[in-house]
Amino acid sequence: MTIAQPPPPSQPAVGAARARSGPLPPPPDATVVVQNVSKVFGSLVAVSDVSLSIQPGVTALLGPNGAGKSTLLRMMCGLTPPTRGTVWVAGGDPRSSASSRSRIGLVPQQDGVFERDRLIDFVRLAAVLSGVAQPEQATQQAIAAVELDPTMDRPLGTFSKGMRQRAKIAAALVHGPTVLFLDEPLNGLDPRQRRQMIDLFHRLGEGGRTVVVSSHVLEEIERFGRRVLVMAKGRLAAEGDFGAIRSLMDDQPLRYRVTVSQAPQVAASLIGHGLVVGCTVEAADRLEITTADAPRFRATIAAVSRHHDARLEEVSPLDDDLESVFRYLVGPR
Repeated sequence: MTIAQPPPPSQPAVGAARARSGPLPPPPDATVVVQNVSKVFGSLVAVSDVSLSIQPGVTALLGPNGAGKSTLLRMMCGLTPPTRGTVWVAGGDPRSSASSRSRIGLVPQQDGVFERDRLIDFVRLAAVLSGVAQPEQATQQAIAAVELDPTMDRPLGTFSKGMRQRAKIAAALVHGPTVLFLDEPLNGLDPRQRRQMIDLFHRLGEGGRTVVVSSHVLEEIERFGRRVLVMAKGRLAAEGDFGAIRSLMDDQPLRYRVTVSQAPQVAASLIGHGLVVGCTVEAADRLEITTADAPRFRATIAAVSRHHDARLEEVSPLDDDLESVFRYLVGPR
């Protein structure tokens, strides 16, 4: 199964980039660069001073509804101009560069399908409008990539929500974009279809595409990959590897489950060392610890266990998931 391959992105001239806006040019491997971007609607600040760069592979854009994710995606696609700041995608400004726009694929959150069209006509139209050299072949490949049947002879309006989502993804892929933006693409998909689409996004990323997937569903983001951008209240709250973002919480009270023999004695020593702010003895060999100094706790627990001649079997973080990171970074809504 193949789909159209994207052309290599061009890089802006260094002098031109500096002359226009002053900042240094983007990293050589960046396909998306956003610099000091804000978007204001009247008195509402939807996006506030966001700067980021995105390289090929799968990047997850996380945030609750209303965090500014969709507005940021619309600016990166060139559908709406930033109030302030600059956007550079796949070789240029998508608002003014036809070449940049031709390298972008978009799956919007809204349905965005022609309900009277058949699947094959809908995807073929996207290929023709994008100037694909062999639209029939590209259409068949894009439909196969999303695992739909191109011979279905019924209008898109009769499709399920999940099937319409996959039709939108096929239309976004048909011209072989360098950068693919997907806004809540798994809405309406059943568990099997979700696995299929997540596998497809990973294959695209591994093949050199830049895939940006927006979602407010935490369990989805964890499956997209470790590269995460977290939006909160219009701002970029955190970015980077999930593990690195998780480490931002090390100065916050965190919970651990400790499996160790002589658990009460070990707990007493940890309290005596000032390492815990809360402790529950769940069993003779199991503790739940809350510590305000996670690095020191992790460095000390083995020595405390040895001091009591206790067998330390497991130290498991209970706040080491994206749900906990999200609560910490975003805070009360």
